Amino acid sequence: MIENLDKEKLPKHIAIIMDGNGRWAKKRNLERIVGHQKGIESAREIVKFCREAGIKVLTLYVFSIENWRRPKKEVQALMSLLKKYIVKESKKLLKNNICLKTIGNIDDMPPSVARILHETVEKTKTCSGMIVNLALSYGGRDEIIRAIKKIVQAVKQGCLKEDDIAEGSFSSYLFTKDLPDPDLLIRTSGEMRLSNFLLWQMAYTEIYVTEILWPDFKREDMVRALINYQSRERRFGRTSEQLTTIG
Repeated sequence: MIENLDKEKLPKHIAIIMDGNGRWAKKRNLERIVGHQKGIESAREIVKFCREAGIKVLTLYVFSIENWRRPKKEVQALMSLLKKYIVKESKKLLKNNICLKTIGNIDDMPPSVARILHETVEKTKTCSGMIVNLALSYGGRDEIIRAIKKIVQAVKQGCLKEDDIAEGSFSSYLFTKDLPDPDLLIRTSGEMRLSNFLLWQMAYTEIYVTEILWPDFKREDMVRALINYQSRERRFGRTSEQLTTIG
């Protein structure tokens, strides 16, 4: 499957909204947590595929700020699943030279989960094969507001001049300051919205939506998404003729 892809046109950064776990379980008359368990299996398979394909950064929207509003029982089960997943995958990340990063308000997570995340991020920080970036207790609007507050403080303290505030300097105050913007966003389950995900970073991101529910999203589905991405012309405001001239 990977051989069907043009290695010269792979996205550097893929972001995924992993939607449909609950609906997957409901269709089978199962508890929602079973859908989340199956969703973790899909995440594991996609991380492995991206590592093999040569994708440099994979950002997974695991848990949004809004998800804290879900039933307490479901949130607790999700946190337990996340902790088990990180503990189980920690050695594999090191073995496969994968660096784990997180974005979002990690310290809002239960202390035991936050501790495991911080420890795994620290253990894998020198891995250079690929970055797996987990968005946890994350919201795009919240991230932007936090960045604005940091910039206001920097200006007050004389560390930043107002005239120096531009797109580049603003980006350096975001959670994703060390990462390239996503080239491709994949959203499963057919929903046509961003759901408060990487709002600043996705100004020129290509968007691919599939009706497939996340627990059913496999390697062949990722290949289809990448083939679709590679068929597109990314102009960034230019015309096709200008791109031909530049090329």
